[in-house]
Amino acid sequence: MSWGLVFALAAGAYGFKLVGFLALGQRQLPAVAERCLALIPAALIAALVVKDTFSAGQHLHLDARVVGVAVATVAVWRRAPFVVVIVIAAAVTALVRAAGG
Repeated sequence: MSWGLVFALAAGAYGFKLVGFLALGQRQLPAVAERCLALIPAALIAALVVKDTFSAGQHLHLDARVVGVAVATVAVWRRAPFVVVIVIAAAVTALVRAAGG
């Protein structure tokens, strides 16, 4: 990747933010749009986790990471603190890898 491409992508991202700022001005978005926009970061992170958990390159790849994410999901469902979720998921993934799975 060249520096020119990096700067072009940065300028494009800044341009999109600027267009949104100029188009809206001081107006408020509808409440429905505000709620949807608030969910975008969580959806993006979830999509990245799923992609990195279940794929290796262009192929479906199931390994110890799947078990770690499953355990983390249960820990989140049981309302464990974030640090505990990370430590448990990492430990379970390491144990599964050590066991040869």
